[in-house]
This record gives sequence, structure tokens and C-alpha cells, in this order.
Amino acid sequence: MSAIDTATPAPLLLLVPGIKGAIGSTLCLAAGMLPQHPEAILPYLTATDFLPGVADFPRIAIAGWDLNAARMSETVARHGIVPEQIAGPLAAELDDIPAMAAPDAADRLEVQVSAIRGDIDQLRARHPDARPVMINLLPACPQCPAGACDNLEAVDCRYFPDLAYALAAVRAGIPLVNFTPNDLTQPAVVETAAENAVPLAGRDGKTGQTYLKVVLASALRARRLYVDGWYSMNILGNADGRNLMDPERAHGKLENKTRLLDDILGYHVGEHYGEPTHKVHIDYYPPRGDAKEAWDVIDIKGLFGLPMSLRINLQGRDSILAAPMALDLALWMVQLQARGYKGPIAELGFFFKKPEGVNPPFGFVDQIQALRNLAETCRD
Repeated sequence: MSAIDTATPAPLLLLVPGIKGAIGSTLCLAAGMLPQHPEAILPYLTATDFLPGVADFPRIAIAGWDLNAARMSETVARHGIVPEQIAGPLAAELDDIPAMAAPDAADRLEVQVSAIRGDIDQLRARHPDARPVMINLLPACPQCPAGACDNLEAVDCRYFPDLAYALAAVRAGIPLVNFTPNDLTQPAVVETAAENAVPLAGRDGKTGQTYLKVVLASALRARRLYVDGWYSMNILGNADGRNLMDPERAHGKLENKTRLLDDILGYHVGEHYGEPTHKVHIDYYPPRGDAKEAWDVIDIKGLFGLPMSLRINLQGRDSILAAPMALDLALWMVQLQARGYKGPIAELGFFFKKPEGVNPPFGFVDQIQALRNLAETCRD
């Protein structure tokens, strides 16, 4: 396949399970604002640094699925992420976004896949010139037992609310971005993606605290400063925060947040104590809404083994950090599919807490270099 002509690129068609969540609704707002006010969106996309001209697409079409039946403009207002003076003028456009009912969770997996495929076919017929990408923004779900997807006929969809979307996408030849901590690299998904030349990217978008953790851990390792312990605390009051109060649902995200530090540093943090001293906590705190706050206490050792420490306080906006990353990944995926990439793309590890694929880069410098190398293949 040849690379996309960035001089006259095709429009994007973003297909979003969980479209009315905090990130999904913010993504809708960004897509709607881009044609009239690109200066509010484009400077915050990293893909424009690696893929020149890739953001000059004529438009973004967006559609998705959700359990929420409220109008999109009402959903945006309820989340309260973007001020009314910014979101208000786009209310009519937001309400025109197709938001289809999610499949019945009680249905068999193949019934759900069939329903989603029907929706996808209708959307593609409506946007025949667009390049579709599915971006999974569903909430974290309980960790799936090993081998639970070996037999699709017997899959318990309670463990895999997003598996039907993943299968529908790869069977339809559509690239899949898994922004959630849920494990979608099941054999049925990966094998079908390979057969249909579909690239996969995931999992668990690395938006705020964990992104800075990768940067700092990489810098500490380069400086040969020994990390003796790392305590991380998060508070947020959106639906994601409430969902993660369920220990089963939080397990995967917490594991992704903790294990990457050992991968970067090359040793187990806490090895001298016989137990991990990398601690991560997430607390739901309703007054904060989408304005997530994170604290890190980092204990390090230098020459002679003498202790030092760092204190970091991030006051972020969860969806404002995440939405441009989702758009970035969509831009990468259409380029990579055009170049014949298929299966998990390890080189996109920059974007994820748990990069999927073979030998993904973990350190910050390695992740940036991997993106540069990947971009070179898209220019050939």
C-alpha cells in the first residue's frame, strides 16, 4: 500500500464506544471546533510534529455508542469540562452527532458484534470517502480470567463489554485504538487484525501523572540516581474516578501504572525491602470533577547512598489531556494502515501505560525515537 497523500487527505471517521463519557464528549467538541477554530486544537496535537501535513484533513466525522440517551450538548454541559462560552455555540452540531444505543449486555457476543457491524456499515455508507478508526473509550472493567476468550461462543460479556466493538472493528478492516485498561489483545482480535491488515494500538492512555512518571524515571535512570520508592496519589471526581472505586475494575489500571516503573528503571522498586515501594492510589472525590490532581513523593539515593527526594503536584484536566491523544492516535492509525501495518503497534508506546506489541519501548527517549522511526516509514 502507498502512504496517504497528505496534500489532499481524506476525512476521518471516528467510531467511539463510550462517546458520551467525559473523554468522548470532549473529543466530539474538539472535532466540531476544528474546522472553524483550528488554532484551538492543532497546537495540542503531537502527530503534527511527526507527520507534517497530516492534520490538514477537510473534516472529522464522529459517531459512537453509549448507554446515555441524553443529547450530546446536555452531556457536555453536565460533564462541565469545557466552559459554556466555548461549548455553547456548538450545541446544534453536537446534537447532530450519531450516538447509537449500546448493544444489550445480556446478548451473546456474536449478536452484539452483528449489531455493531450494522451500525458501522450505515456510518460508512454515509461517509464513503472517510477513513474510519475505532477509539475505545469504555470504562475500565473487571480483569478477565485467563483463557476466557478462547471460545467466543462461551464468552461472558460482563468481563468484556468492549470485546464486541473490537471484533466488529477488526472484522470490518477498521484500525482499533484501545484507550482503556481493558485487555483487548485476545487471540480472536489479534488474529483477525492480522488477517484483515488492521493495526491495533493500546492499551490504557498515558495522559497525566503516568506520562510525567515516565519522563522523570527515564531522567533519573540516565543520571544514575537510584529510585528507592515512589508514592503516587490521584483524586478525581468524574465517572472514571467513581468507576475505579471498584477494586476489580481498578486492578488493571493500577497494575499498568505500577509495573511500568520497573520496566523503565530495570529493577524492582523496593527490592532492598523485600516488597514493592512503588505505591499508586486513586480516590474518587466528587468536588474535583474532571480536574484531576496528582501528588508524587519520590525517594532517591545518590553518591554514598545518601537520600534525597522530589515532590510533584500535577493539577490537570483529565479529558483535556486525553482527547487530543485520542485524535493523535487516529491520525497515526490511518497512516499506518495505509502503509500496511497490522496487529499491535509497539512503536506507539509513547501514548500508553501498557504498550501492546513486541518489545515496546518503555523509556521516554526510546519512545520518542520509536515515533520518529515510525514516522520515517510513513514518509517513504
